[in-house]
Amino acid sequence: MNDVWHGYIPGIKPGQQYGFRVSGNYEPEKGHRFNSSKLLLDPYAKAIAGDVTHTPKIFSYLWDAPPEKRDLTLSKANDSHFIPKAVVIDESFDWQGDRLLQIPWQDTVIYETHVKGFTKQHPDIPKKLRGTYAGLAHPAAISHLKSLGITAVELLPVHHFFVYSGKLAERKLRNYWGYDPIGYFAPYSGYSASGILGEQVVEFKQMVKALHAAGIEVILDVVYNHTGEGNQLGPTLSLRGIDNTIYYRLVEDNPRYYIEGLTGCGNCLNTLHPQVLKLIMDSLRYWVLEMHVDGFRFDIAAALGRGELIEVDVWRGSTRRKVQVSNRTFDAFESFFTIIHQDPVLSQVKLIAEPWDGEQSGYQVGNFPLLWSEWNDKHRNTMRDFWRGEDIKLEEFANRFTGSPDLYQANGRRSHASINHITCHDGFTLHDLVSYNEKHNQANQEESGGNQNRSWNCGVEGETNNPEILQLRERQKRNFLTTLMLSQGVPMLLGGDEIGRSQQGNNNPYCQDNEISWFNWDLTAENAALLNFTRQLIQFRHQHPIFRQRNWLNQGSGRTVISWFNVDGSEITQQQWQNFADTIIIFLNGTEISTPDALDEKIVDDSFLLFFNGCDQMIECVLPSGLEDKKWQLVINTTESLFVEEERFYQDGQIVTVMARSLLLLRCVS
Repeated sequence: MNDVWHGYIPGIKPGQQYGFRVSGNYEPEKGHRFNSSKLLLDPYAKAIAGDVTHTPKIFSYLWDAPPEKRDLTLSKANDSHFIPKAVVIDESFDWQGDRLLQIPWQDTVIYETHVKGFTKQHPDIPKKLRGTYAGLAHPAAISHLKSLGITAVELLPVHHFFVYSGKLAERKLRNYWGYDPIGYFAPYSGYSASGILGEQVVEFKQMVKALHAAGIEVILDVVYNHTGEGNQLGPTLSLRGIDNTIYYRLVEDNPRYYIEGLTGCGNCLNTLHPQVLKLIMDSLRYWVLEMHVDGFRFDIAAALGRGELIEVDVWRGSTRRKVQVSNRTFDAFESFFTIIHQDPVLSQVKLIAEPWDGEQSGYQVGNFPLLWSEWNDKHRNTMRDFWRGEDIKLEEFANRFTGSPDLYQANGRRSHASINHITCHDGFTLHDLVSYNEKHNQANQEESGGNQNRSWNCGVEGETNNPEILQLRERQKRNFLTTLMLSQGVPMLLGGDEIGRSQQGNNNPYCQDNEISWFNWDLTAENAALLNFTRQLIQFRHQHPIFRQRNWLNQGSGRTVISWFNVDGSEITQQQWQNFADTIIIFLNGTEISTPDALDEKIVDDSFLLFFNGCDQMIECVLPSGLEDKKWQLVINTTESLFVEEERFYQDGQIVTVMARSLLLLRCVS
């Protein structure tokens, strides 16, 4: 009915395994790749039993055919023993009143982590639970998150994925990150502690329930831009064998091939087709309504907003014909965004975009619709460059520190549209950012990972015993963390940065399901001190609303909330905004916050002075004009591994000494 094939088998019970076989024409030149010899996964399967076995039999073509014609051949090999089966589940679960937390954006602190890597080596979690949903729900894991002040975990993909995608099987490596989905409704079975068919669904729900009970939201990193089936030489696992021409974007005048430039992953889901949009929206609603997920981070999200099909005139010799092609211009009012915007469920959850794709016009930071927040790599790049001593214009620094109003304010969005991060899963960890100038990805057995890291090894590449370099590296970590947590917008901490996690210089460990990626919980004295500093820093952010405003700092009448000064105490002039700046003084006036709280009550906070010194020389600063008669208490000095505990004050024209590459925070106490 309505072009949807369906059937009914009585007596089916939870635990039943099944798969599909779809008959039809195998005409790759026309985009049709039906092959009834291949067992297919149900796109709506709620659970999937295990991993795909990598073998030539899972491909629809003859493995030993000439490469240039390989995908045009037809393999009749039965692959049913190598394809995991969909599993019928019991959907009942006692949530005991659990519901979405809906923590306000301005109070949100995100922790990006991996279900397996976070707990795989945790000594306080039972071995059978490590690396699983149950491990993440364990009190020891939740205690760590709570002690940090984390309000949301952003989990790398948990949709069931193709583990041995690409050439990983040949290299005896695994897809660790999970960015090759083959089941948009099924939590990956490899993260289940029990191993019982369908139990991964229950275990995932129990994890969400436990995190919610601790006041922590769950955000999923989702991949609706492509699947693990790859290009025309990829395996036939699900959508390709069900209806290739509907589910994937194909090259318009040569549908044998896939449009892959949008994603760089071999294929691109055809979000121009209503049935594909329905699949995605059904999946999103399922994770919210049935699995109680609080939000989503959309991988390569710009690809989801690439245009409608349009008709153009094409001349072949003297013959003119109309051909439908895709207008690939990014459009914030594209169907995908419009459907979410009007959806009563999805419009109420946290929506985060990775705001770029592989197109020439793929960089779309600042261009997403009202409901969306975005990974803001401009904040990341600016702060990395500032602290490694690159030339940064004062205006650029000011925009990033205040939530990037130049990107978001003009189109009616607030500072929470900016998801600020210094590091994320893709690239160096914080430890490696201050320890390596170059990537060291030899373990991947391929050329992978970017070369533009904006990192600085502080003088020695990799590990060292030099005490001065080690001291500088720890100070740089504190500089980055403090800048992140005191910037307007939503901070996202890469999991493990708070304990000095290293990937040994690997900036693309997508295939490293081993100690390179797993958290090391055996902390050195330096790592324990960094953990304590991070805890204090996040708690400090929670305590002071001046650093997490609901609206723009400069919005409102009367005296400004934020002012900018030179090291001699004079206020920054209009002409100076385009100057390069490696020393910056910022005044935040906690008595002039114009935006009220959620109950429309006026917010009053302490006032603060921040001294940024990104150069390699000590600087002496004068207390800013008009503030020299105040008494200022030192709260944070990043040359020290702890918040300042003893009483230190500045007043009456005293000089404030800021050591090389360090940050001071002073609080007004009179």
